[in-house]
Amino acid sequence: MLDRYIQKFMTYLKIEKNASPYTITNYQIDLRGFNNSIREKPLENITHVDVRLFLARMKENKFSKRSVARKMACLRSFFRFLCREGYIKTNPAAGLQTPKLEKRLPLFLSTDEVVKLIESPERSDLYGLRDRAILETLYSSGIRVGELVGINRENIDFISGVLKVYGKGKKERLAPIGDRALRAIRNYLEKQGSSGIKEKKAVFLNKSGRRMTDRAVRRVVEKYIRKTSLNEKISPHSLRHSFATHLLDRGADLRAVQELLGHANLSTTQIYTHVTTERLKSIYDKAHPRA
Repeated sequence: MLDRYIQKFMTYLKIEKNASPYTITNYQIDLRGFNNSIREKPLENITHVDVRLFLARMKENKFSKRSVARKMACLRSFFRFLCREGYIKTNPAAGLQTPKLEKRLPLFLSTDEVVKLIESPERSDLYGLRDRAILETLYSSGIRVGELVGINRENIDFISGVLKVYGKGKKERLAPIGDRALRAIRNYLEKQGSSGIKEKKAVFLNKSGRRMTDRAVRRVVEKYIRKTSLNEKISPHSLRHSFATHLLDRGADLRAVQELLGHANLSTTQIYTHVTTERLKSIYDKAHPRA
């Protein structure tokens, strides 16, 4: 039975790794699926054959390469954790080959589309002001949705124009934020007042006066994507993609963008150079008389 070990692993992800709620939920689903697949076999009896059979069944059931890769990453991380903690001596997931994934260019919005999206909330009530501040902040700073929900009032420096955010692995960084976003946050906080607030440190609150969740912010962004009739494939993360792409389009240095995004590796940021190259090629093909 893996249930208690899965729970220990979830606690480790949440407390020590500071994993996002999205990652924790998906890993929990993946591990329960694996546990069902091996018919709740005791931990000490699990071998590499069980792991390979689980992956083989996914391929038979036509899971996408990305889904298979995520489940493999989950199992590798889970069994590595169990080895390190001394629950097992050998790792049954060692040596797994990850399927080669096709590189997908991130979807992003044009400048006009970003403006249309940001200006779509009504500014006559508290929640319209809140939603405007959320959209302004995501695009102005390029932070992740998970980082946005963790912002406290003390993390905003209105004078210097920076946010203190906590990214993946509890890494703290300072993210510059523009005047328009700061003004939107200030307008929201002034309208918010102090009555009915249950979490006084948090900036972005739900109707119960508590800190908004990652999922709640995603629903807010998706609401305005539908309202403005933008590409339905656009996600809240697309504002982060747009932030990076627009900076590079206007001559920002790749390493500076890496720092702004909080990427540990430059290779992660380089995907945006492909986006800008594709755009330049498109412009060239349309404009050059002998393209």
